[in-house]
Amino acid sequence: MCGIVGGVAERSITEILIEGLKRLEYRGYDSAGLALVSQGQVLRERRVGKVANLAEAVKQSKITGSLGIAHTRWATHGKPTENNAHPHVSGDVAVVHNGIIENYEELKANLQALGYIFTSQTDTEVVAHLVAEALKKTPSLLEAVKLVVPQLKGAYALGIVHTAHPDELITVREGSPLVIGVGIGENFISSDQLALLPITNRFIYLEEGDIARLTRNTIEVFVGGNAVERPIKELDATVSNASKGEYKHYMLKEIYEQPEAIQQTIAQALDGNALRSDFLQEAVADFENIQQVQIIACGTSYHAGMIAKYWFEQIIDLPCQVEIASEFRYRLPVVVGNTLYLCISQSGETADTLAALRDTQKRAAAKQLNITTMAICNVATSSMVRETNYSLLTLAGPEIGVASTKAFTTQLAALMLLVLKIGQVKQSITADKIAEISAELWHTPKVILDTLQNDTSILRLSELFVEKQHCLFLGRGTQFPIALEGALKLKEISYIHAEGYAAGELKHGPLALVDNEMPVVILAPQDDMLDKLKSNMEEVQARGGELFVFADENSGIGCKDRQHVVLVPSISAILAPIVYSVPVQLLSYHVAVLRGTDVDQPRNLAKSVTVE
Repeated sequence: MCGIVGGVAERSITEILIEGLKRLEYRGYDSAGLALVSQGQVLRERRVGKVANLAEAVKQSKITGSLGIAHTRWATHGKPTENNAHPHVSGDVAVVHNGIIENYEELKANLQALGYIFTSQTDTEVVAHLVAEALKKTPSLLEAVKLVVPQLKGAYALGIVHTAHPDELITVREGSPLVIGVGIGENFISSDQLALLPITNRFIYLEEGDIARLTRNTIEVFVGGNAVERPIKELDATVSNASKGEYKHYMLKEIYEQPEAIQQTIAQALDGNALRSDFLQEAVADFENIQQVQIIACGTSYHAGMIAKYWFEQIIDLPCQVEIASEFRYRLPVVVGNTLYLCISQSGETADTLAALRDTQKRAAAKQLNITTMAICNVATSSMVRETNYSLLTLAGPEIGVASTKAFTTQLAALMLLVLKIGQVKQSITADKIAEISAELWHTPKVILDTLQNDTSILRLSELFVEKQHCLFLGRGTQFPIALEGALKLKEISYIHAEGYAAGELKHGPLALVDNEMPVVILAPQDDMLDKLKSNMEEVQARGGELFVFADENSGIGCKDRQHVVLVPSISAILAPIVYSVPVQLLSYHVAVLRGTDVDQPRNLAKSVTVE
């Protein structure tokens, strides 16, 4: 989950590398460092903590160079210390790495036997020493890297420079995302195109197993020792809108961007209250044959998948299973033909989801089974989009805050569109029902806008959470995943222990936790389960619990002693999960701000989980 950036140019790239790291900081911020090759030396600065600490150190040292690599770290092997910060150096070789070298202990032992001294606890340092060792056999940096790569097991993206090659940057992609930014008289690498958008909108997206050699004027890509061509793609400059603007935090900005993001996402599929004829038209033949859906996802995306299960089964009568990718990939699930394997990921680079996808494809091929794969993703150029049969993009724009907000609600919008499309193809939903749900979808951004007007009321509620250590979130039906999502948000950014439960499970254990100090958040839309939910609320109050209720304006639920209510504008029960996401996001945000945590970059977490 680390971020890497590097470049070779005719000008000093110090500031470019620092700015790139700032844009990649969502991937990790335990430490940061850079190495520049200048006048036959490796000039290196590393600092614990955020990129700002590194930027200050570089400003003081005034180091410059036209060839360099940089890194912002999310710690896996070794604590967040300066010695463990990248780049790692061996003699005249410097390396940055995103990923995990699984066999590093074996490699380290071999290198130590050869006399190499290790100064860090990281798995990355073995790569630097291996390259240094390989250079004893060949003067070519590219060939040396080609000798090293077969020795590495795991997932990694690498950037490698050497003082004897002042116009050359070698990069490798194996299991971790990596792009090349194409310039004029300069070329760059990065974990994410976002880092390079200030200097170029032309990118090469490396594929698994690619090794590339960059100079100021050339880019060569190799697979298995053979040169290959990778196309240059121009990116729409609008995706670079990633500043906080008037907002205090990215998370708050992204919460308020949800109406527009949802509108953009649904506009790609709907013409009025009907599905556009060209929407997923290329997938129609495969959709006709699918008999069930298997959703694979992690974290917030998994919660989106849980809601989609209700929709697939209740709206279009299509069986659907949802699994956490990290569990699915290791339990050796039975691959079933005529199944839609649907992967959900904001980044499209989530390691476990990608691995589950690839394993499923291999096993289906081995059994000669006909399956269909699809990605719901926010990044059009991601690995997941490229490796699935079909994709449906969420048009949320860049999401910088680690805690997902607009990516989640646009995933829900996209999933509903997919449900409608498959139902249409399989004739399991009427045109009138499609029109009804489509009209509600168009109305959803307005309802969210109205919900955001409750921000001040939610802030007042949040003040009662500041000193709490634990919290329960309860919901029924499609609100159960929102309860899970609300608990996740509170945990992520405020560090309050929170759990989400299906409200009907209250008497099966969680009720034992309820006392005067336990806030209980209730999600209460106007649906068939409302009366049962009201009974659950009475159970909590009878045991001294304090209720914080987000309730439909027509629910009849009002404030009373130890029951705080924020009324939510009415929305159809089927789309209520999209709307009820918003108040729990705001609650978590305000609690975190009041507790003084780092909202956008919470401790121990990173935006894109690209390692196991």
